[in-house]
Amino acid sequence: MKRGEQPQSPCLTDLQPDKLSCLPGHVIDQILSHLSIREAVRTSVLSSKWRYKWSTLPNLVFDNQCLPISSQDHSIIKNKLVRIIDHVLLLHSGAINKFKLSHRDLIGVIDIDRWTLYLTRRSIKELVLEIWKGHRYKIPSCLFTCQSLIHLELFNCWLKPPSTFIGFRNLKSLDLQHVTMDQDVFENLISNCPLLERLTLMNFDGLTHLNIDAPNLQFFDIGGKFEDVTFENTFHLAVVSIGLYLNLENEKNRWQGSSSNLLKFFVHLPHVRRLEVQSYFLKYLAVGVVPLKLPRPCVDLTYLSIRINFNDSKEISAALCLFRSSPNLQELEVLARTEEQQSTLGIQAYSREDEYWNCPVVQLQYVRMDGISGIKPELNFISFLLLYSPVLERMTVKPASSNGGSELMKELLRFRRASGLAEIIYLDP
Repeated sequence: MKRGEQPQSPCLTDLQPDKLSCLPGHVIDQILSHLSIREAVRTSVLSSKWRYKWSTLPNLVFDNQCLPISSQDHSIIKNKLVRIIDHVLLLHSGAINKFKLSHRDLIGVIDIDRWTLYLTRRSIKELVLEIWKGHRYKIPSCLFTCQSLIHLELFNCWLKPPSTFIGFRNLKSLDLQHVTMDQDVFENLISNCPLLERLTLMNFDGLTHLNIDAPNLQFFDIGGKFEDVTFENTFHLAVVSIGLYLNLENEKNRWQGSSSNLLKFFVHLPHVRRLEVQSYFLKYLAVGVVPLKLPRPCVDLTYLSIRINFNDSKEISAALCLFRSSPNLQELEVLARTEEQQSTLGIQAYSREDEYWNCPVVQLQYVRMDGISGIKPELNFISFLLLYSPVLERMTVKPASSNGGSELMKELLRFRRASGLAEIIYLDP
């Protein structure tokens, strides 16, 4: 070093390397996986190691976090979002396992067809399209050729596969909400997904009869207006939730007959573990001659939730049939259809001497009664559960209103209990 020269300071990066750049690749991947796509792209300014790391993200989610603005002018949202998605897909260099489009202010745009075609060529595994505004979006035909799909979720869409559609051979999970499709399209779709394990179907148009033929199906959640539901080859089905949004009282003539819907419904559900009977579906199950118990007991059923009109004797008998046929039932939730009970006060209810009441619910441990108004059929039902549940631990009762709450509580405390450990918990409405 020459005289008069200042000693050179070592490079800062030599002494203190950039900690972010020194992170292992798998740690960076983990960090990026917890960020929105908007935040992930912004990490490209951190260092050269981070610059294009986001472009290998396997899961792409374009929602309101991606574009956190709201505008009455949908063209502004559309133009910005289209530019973002085009930019990300253009620069993306890795495998795309999941693509989700769910911006609350986006209406269906033709660009979705182009993105779908691109994704099917990249062997996409999970596709979620949620079109929150506008008319139902017609799914492009190219999607129905994608055999790499494992999970498909569509909201506010119209499904019309081409005649060459052969099903999704690898699909395991299907979630369709607010969709339109023809009867034959639905049946062909379900029967040609041999690996299907989870099926969700909510608020649909074009379907009147639900024919479910799915040998590997384990989870089934449905709610809508339909006339009939049948199962075939569904012996692995374990979790079932069905809501019928159609009051059968308005169509009595169509539902009269001697055949039992209870028997037809359960014949292909031998291993159901969790059952939720929502809206008016218990009324559907009560159509025909209600048996005292099912020919084959539901030995695996441990949780049951039912929505019931306590002024309808047929629904009560259907509920008691389920109890009698479920020897291992442990948890029960009962929701009274109070609004309907008020309009059917003249219907004859079963008396406590009726043969349908002779069925101990041996394993029942937890009960929740919701929407109770204190009418006699409800009290008979509660009394029955307390009297024939020797291992009951807790019953929670929540009335529909605060009127007469103290009198209802007095009635509940008078009932005999088969279980010395049973406690009654009263919840204010």
